Amino acid sequence: MKDAKNVTITDSEWMVMKVIWTMGHATSRELIDAMNELEGWSASTTKTLLHRLIQKQAVAQHGGSRPFTYKPVVGEKESMAAAADDLFDHMCAMRAGSTIAGVIQSRELSRADIANLQAILAEKAKTAPEEVQCNCLPGDQTC
Repeated sequence: MKDAKNVTITDSEWMVMKVIWTMGHATSRELIDAMNELEGWSASTTKTLLHRLIQKQAVAQHGGSRPFTYKPVVGEKESMAAAADDLFDHMCAMRAGSTIAGVIQSRELSRADIANLQAILAEKAKTAPEEVQCNCLPGDQTC
């Protein structure tokens, strides 16, 4: 698998990747039909996005003749982690906790997800600083 940190995926490309990840592999016809049903996209829109994903090496084309099969080259979990890291790298470190809390409040989570988060937070609490330092500007700046 390709390192997901080196692949930037647009919002529309995420939609196509989600379908490919869910299916494991797909022909262009299967992708066109799925994207038309899910988003109302034309065949050309789906083909354009698929071509971009191939150029970015997020998807690989397999087979010597039509119909080609398309498979993910980047993993779903790794891509989500890379996108989340990228988002948090662009915000003040002091805002990470409240942002994570907001995401948790706005999403449906299973009991297993909640138990996992509680365990992670309990472990992090053992070594957590009293306050996270601002990383926006050099020096003793505070947002």
